[in-house]
Order: sequence, then C-alpha cells, then structure tokens
Amino acid sequence: MRRFLLTGAVAVAALAGQAHAQQIKIMTGPQGGSWYPLGGAIQSMLSDNGISVQVLPGGGVANAQGVQGGMTDLAFGNSISVVDALEGRAPFEGKADNICLMGTLYPQYFQMAAPADSGITSVDDLKGKRIVTQPVGNTAEQVMRAILQTAGTSYDDMRSVDYVSYSDGVGLVQDGNADLFTAGTTAPASAIMDLANSTDITMIPLTEEFISKMRAEINPGYASLTIPAGTYPKQENDVVVVGYMTQLIGRCDLDDAVVTALLTDMWAERGDLATISAAMRDITIEKMRDEGGVPLHAAAKAFYDAN
Repeated sequence: MRRFLLTGAVAVAALAGQAHAQQIKIMTGPQGGSWYPLGGAIQSMLSDNGISVQVLPGGGVANAQGVQGGMTDLAFGNSISVVDALEGRAPFEGKADNICLMGTLYPQYFQMAAPADSGITSVDDLKGKRIVTQPVGNTAEQVMRAILQTAGTSYDDMRSVDYVSYSDGVGLVQDGNADLFTAGTTAPASAIMDLANSTDITMIPLTEEFISKMRAEINPGYASLTIPAGTYPKQENDVVVVGYMTQLIGRCDLDDAVVTALLTDMWAERGDLATISAAMRDITIEKMRDEGGVPLHAAAKAFYDAN
C-alpha cells in the first residue's frame, strides 16, 4: 500500500501541472443523500491538485442529461438511468454518446417508509395515499413511477404527490401531511433515520417476484437488495427493496489528467470517503472498474489496468 501511495503522489504531482487552472463542474444530488457530501469531498481533493470544482445540485436522470449535454464535466449517476441514456430509452431522447464511466462506487437502495399508523404495509396499499417523492430528474422519482406502474397504479390514483427534497419530505411526514416517504440512497439513510427517530415507521418491502417483473418490463438494471433487520429503529425484519449501482460518470472527452488525478485521490483516500458513505467501505479496484453497461473513460481504464 505504501508503494502505491508514493507512486500515486508522484503521478499526481506530475499531472498537476497539466491539470493546473482547470475549472470543472460536478453534479451531485439532494441534501440528505450521499451524493451531496461526496461531491464536496471530490471538490476538496481536486482543489489540492489545482483543479477548481463547482458543485451543482442534480439527480440521476438530470445528471446523465447534464453530462451528455455538456452542462457538467462529472456527475453521480445510477446504473439504470445511465444505461437508459446510452440506449435512448425514456425519459431520454436519442442515444447518449458522450457519457463514460469513471468508477462504480456502491449499491443504492430505493426505500419506502410509512408511519406505523398509516395503514401501508405493501405497495398494494398505496392507492389514495399522500406520497412524497423527489423532483422530476431524480432517479428516485423515476423508480417511484416504475414501482407504481408495476403495481398497476400511477400518480393519478394518489390523493397527493409532493416532489420535494429529502429534508422537506421528512417534514411533510412528521407534520402529518404525507403518508409515504421515499428515498434512493444508501442504507441507513440519514433522512429516514431522522424520520424514524421522531415517528414510528414501517419500511415497505417488495417481493422478489415484483422486482423480477420490474426488470422484465421496465429496466434490466434493477436489482434485489436487502436492508438488514435493525438498520432502523424498531425494524425487526429484513426488508427486500429494489436497488441499483451508484456510478461516477463524466464526459468521454474530459481531460485525461483530471480523470487520473481524480481516481488516484479517490483510491488513496477511500477510507475518508467511507466515513461519508459507509457503503464505500468495501470498495475495490475490481468493483470500481465494473462497467455495468457503461464504457470506461480511456484514462480510467488506464488507471485500473495499472492498479
């Protein structure tokens, strides 16, 4: 490990001159999720190499559109949304041709939490309820649509739908103005933990059959994940949920020096990143280079080949 760190430091020093004065943008996600603080960490890492980074808000769908459209240089993305963009599937128009993978980071869990007295114990109970989802452009909102579609219902059958940030959504449930909170992020999610610490909640499970139907009818990138019992207060049983992988994506023509500096720092400081998102504790080079249907940036491929 020590030899790698020394090698990485020399490499970054050599690249710093090339990357110096670079100004790039990175799109993250809503406050309360894991992407926002991870974006700040990347900003700090790259600034040490003379690369100025502007952190922008975003969401899984909007971020893929931002990279393809040249509105951002880097972004966090979800495997389902990025592959949809490359294939030109809705909500994207036309196949994306300038999105490349920097690294695959960790799984994300789409989580549904309802007050224990809401009467909601499965997706079959959602009709006529007041639900909270994220603004359009966030992958979590796209997944909520997919779940309702698979369940044979839609937003039109709900009493109300609020498209808000995680923090605002928690407030709506706490104030008795919503029956279901949703989030696509790591587990435990800080927003759900905040809710559970003030309100008795039920985590709404899916079945393996339901998730298989989502894969077959909507997107093959969906995966079955399990939130272990005890993840949240009073959660006595494992909860099966639908999930997907978090990816760091960027423009395929992004400067090689920036990509190399980014990945060198992320790997060297992966322990610090794991303090921000515990899901990154088990990160490996093999997992990072897993393309998952998204082509690697040339400099990223070179980095993984060398390590």
